Amino acid sequence: MNKYISEFIGTFILVLTIGCTVIGAGATVIAPLAIGAALMVMVYAGGHISGAHYNPAVTLAVLIRGKVLVTDVIPYMIAQVAGAAVAALVVSKCLRAGVVVTPIAPVVGPALLVEFLFTFALVYVVLNAATAEGTSGNSFYGLAIGMTVMTGAFAVGDISGGAFNPAVAIGISMLKISSWSNIWIYLVANFGAAIFAAIVFNLINPPAQTTPIATDEPPYETPR
Repeated sequence: MNKYISEFIGTFILVLTIGCTVIGAGATVIAPLAIGAALMVMVYAGGHISGAHYNPAVTLAVLIRGKVLVTDVIPYMIAQVAGAAVAALVVSKCLRAGVVVTPIAPVVGPALLVEFLFTFALVYVVLNAATAEGTSGNSFYGLAIGMTVMTGAFAVGDISGGAFNPAVAIGISMLKISSWSNIWIYLVANFGAAIFAAIVFNLINPPAQTTPIATDEPPYETPR
């Protein structure tokens, strides 16, 4: 249960930060910095408990990688979506209540492409920085993950909204930053990129342990 609580909290803070910096903040250039930083600190905070996925696409990739139990996958995803949904409600009903939001209008082709590319980059970084034996025990994994999201948000946020995460996609849909009619773009691109990133990781890394970590232990070694 501790792992699921950690996943809820991390995803909650991520989507809360997105909502508060994108809606009514008046300083949109700061949003990618804040979002990347929020993810970074939450990864460091929860990495030793749950692995700090905060993203159903990451959970899927880590499953293919073999570093999370099959029985943990659905609870992880439920916790992530719940965290995103609760954060969206807090922002829309309390912190940014009454603020008019203009939904983005992504062009399907470019939005699919950039969501795929940067979700691939995110998952690829997670797998190599946080689950590879060659980087086990490092202290940079949180920074690398947070900066990947920050880079993607700066680079293509105006094209797709820069979700790179199905739970975030649900959150921004609830916040009306994106229309519900666009949700399929994120689901297809994010999960597809996660699968591809996991396959690439397994192809280019030497054979490594693929036995899932026990339920009460994190799926990768944390820094000492």
